[in-house]
Amino acid sequence: MGTSLELDHLRTLVAIAECGGFGKAAAVLHISQPALSQHVRILERSLKRKLFVKDGRGVKFTVAGEEVLAEARQILAAHDQAVSRLVGETEKVVVLGSSEHFAPQVLPEMIRVFHETFPHVTTRFEIGRTTHLIDAVDKGSVDFAFILASRGNESGREIGRLPLKWFAAPDWTPPTDGEPFALVAFDEPCALRERATAALVALGSRVTVAGQSGMLEGVLAGVRAGLGVALLPDVDGAPHGLVARDDLPEVGSAGVNILTRRGLDADIELATVDAGEAFFELRRLQSLDLAG
Repeated sequence: MGTSLELDHLRTLVAIAECGGFGKAAAVLHISQPALSQHVRILERSLKRKLFVKDGRGVKFTVAGEEVLAEARQILAAHDQAVSRLVGETEKVVVLGSSEHFAPQVLPEMIRVFHETFPHVTTRFEIGRTTHLIDAVDKGSVDFAFILASRGNESGREIGRLPLKWFAAPDWTPPTDGEPFALVAFDEPCALRERATAALVALGSRVTVAGQSGMLEGVLAGVRAGLGVALLPDVDGAPHGLVARDDLPEVGSAGVNILTRRGLDADIELATVDAGEAFFELRRLQSLDLAG
């Protein structure tokens, strides 16, 4: 019997190339890294070729590996086209992530763009904190994500900026001399929490975290309860039940970055970046009109 190649093993090879490594490829394929490594070993034994060599702390394709990769892509393309012709197109799903700070504003516009540009694409959403979304895009479980780049050194491409403002309950009053400044913030690690603390300490105030939560709604609940103030991006004015405090120190703004996973379809990436930039540019122009 001649040599036979398993399609799953060929898909593993392509995933390693597109994801840039074994670990990320395993996450994208939803298999363990040992199982992925076994796929590679079986391929190497079947073809009697070494497909990878060590490269620093990672690996890279050998010349033979590059040749097999090219063949694998052709085989998979022919297979998938045949399946499409015989049983119809399979559903294509794109996973879109957004920081919860501005998900209600950003997601509807992205849904509209996807529906108009890619009518046969199904969109799934993931809303969370910046640290979680960065990790999800890095592992390949989220195709692209909009994150709040509070530190300024986050990965991705900046497509807009949002002012940072202090928000408090209507009846909240600043502490008197000698009393600590009560802050309501996200759980660590949180760049907004760091910037808020630094700004208040710069005034000579002692800062205490009176309430904290891993979710935006938890932070807002603590502020509404009068526990203290919170530093948040100003998306559409003060959240319900809160007021902006212009008497507290100016903190500046935070970028909104878009992250895309490695190997994402180029047309989808371009459409998403264009739509995101257009969305925030329109918001900027609208804010200028209101200010004028």
